[in-house]
Amino acid sequence: MRRTSKVYAGLAAITVAVISVIMAVGAAPAGAAVGGSGPYPADYETSASLANHTIFRPQTLPSERLPIVVWGNGGCSANGLSQGNFLREIASHGFLAIANGAPNGSGSTNAQMLTQSIDWAVAENSRQGSKYYNRLDTSRVAVAGFSCGGLEAYAVSNDPRVTTTVIFSSGLLNDADDYQLRRLTKPIAYFVGGPSDIAYPNAMDDWGKLPAGLPAFMGNLNVGHGGTYDQPNGGEFGRVAVLYLKWRLKGDTSAGANFVGADCGLCRSQWTVQQKHLTLDGGTPPTTPPPTTPPPTTPPPTDPPTTPPPGGAACTAVYSVQDQWNGGFVATVAVTAGTTALTGWRVTLTLPGGASVSSLWNGVASGTSGTITVANQSYNGRLAAGQATSFGFQGTGNGGGTTATCTGS
Repeated sequence: MRRTSKVYAGLAAITVAVISVIMAVGAAPAGAAVGGSGPYPADYETSASLANHTIFRPQTLPSERLPIVVWGNGGCSANGLSQGNFLREIASHGFLAIANGAPNGSGSTNAQMLTQSIDWAVAENSRQGSKYYNRLDTSRVAVAGFSCGGLEAYAVSNDPRVTTTVIFSSGLLNDADDYQLRRLTKPIAYFVGGPSDIAYPNAMDDWGKLPAGLPAFMGNLNVGHGGTYDQPNGGEFGRVAVLYLKWRLKGDTSAGANFVGADCGLCRSQWTVQQKHLTLDGGTPPTTPPPTTPPPTTPPPTDPPTTPPPGGAACTAVYSVQDQWNGGFVATVAVTAGTTALTGWRVTLTLPGGASVSSLWNGVASGTSGTITVANQSYNGRLAAGQATSFGFQGTGNGGGTTATCTGS
C-alpha cells in the first residue's frame, strides 16, 4: 500500500520549478566536466530526425558498437541537459545516451519520447550514410529515468527491445499502476537517495511487489532526492550507473561484481544494498564480438505504421484482460500471423459502453472509445508465418466484453 502518494505527486512540480530557475539564468549543470571520465570523451548533439531530444555520444565513435540508454529527466522536464553531467559520463564509457527534451528546452515530456529514442537509434543503425550506421548495439537497450522520468521508464519497460530498466529515485505513485510491475520480465535496478529521499517509500513499495524470480538490485545512498547528477561526471550516481550499464549491456562481469553477492563492491561501501535473484552469468549479455553486418532492424520511426488494406493477409487477434479494478483495467491483445508472412497488421477493437483507452503501448491507436483501430508500430509489423506479437493498453471502465479482429497485409 502506498502511503506517500500525495506528497510524492508534487515532486514533478518541485523539480520543474528548480530546473526552470537554472534555465532562467542560462546556467549549465553545475560543475560540468566536458568529456566525462571514460575512455571516449563525450558531448551532446541534436538530430533533425529526432526532434525534442538530446543525444550524448563519444565525440569520436569507437570501433566497438555502442549500447543504447534512453533517459527520462527529473520532473519530466523537456530540458535534455537536466542531468547532462551524468549522461555525458555514461556516453564517455562507450554508450549512446538519449535524453528526452531538447538542450535547454522547456515544457514537459512523456513516455512515448523514450520509445521514439529507441526507434530512432534502431533506424540510424541501419541507415546507410548515417554516422551511426552499423555502430550501435541495438540488441542492448536500457530504459532509465530520474524521479518523474523514472515513471516514464516504467511505462515503456515492457518494450521487447529493452534489456534492463533502471529507476533513479522514483516509484509508482498509485497502487492502480502496479500492473507495470507485474509485466516486468527483464532485470531491473533501483538507485535511490535513502530514507530522506521523497521517493524512498514508493521505491521500496515497488521493490516488495516485483515479480517472483525477477533479477533485481536496490541501492540506497543517503543523499536525498537530488542525488549527485549535477556533480562532475554525475558524482557517485554516475559512477554506479556506468558500472551497472557495463555489466548489463556489455557483459562486464568485473563491473557486475559490484552488484552481486554478499561481498559485492557496493556492499562494502556507503551504499545500502538489497539483491534478488542476481548472478554474474545468469542473464548476462554475451561477450562475443558484435557481428560485422547490421542486425535485422526496422524501418525509420518517421515512416507511418503500415495500414493494411481490407481483405489482406490472414491474422488473428486474441484479447484478454490482465487486471481489472473498480473503474479501470489493463488488457493485452496477441496478434498472430496466419500461413502468410505479414508486413503490417491492424486490429479493430469494439469496447463496451463506458470503457475507453487511456494509454496504449506497442501499437498506434485511432480513437479511444467505441470501435477503435490499433495499427502496428514500426518495429513490430513484420511477422513471419505463425509468428506472434502483442500490444497492450490501460483503460477506464470495465474491460470485459471487448471484441478484437485482425487484418494483415
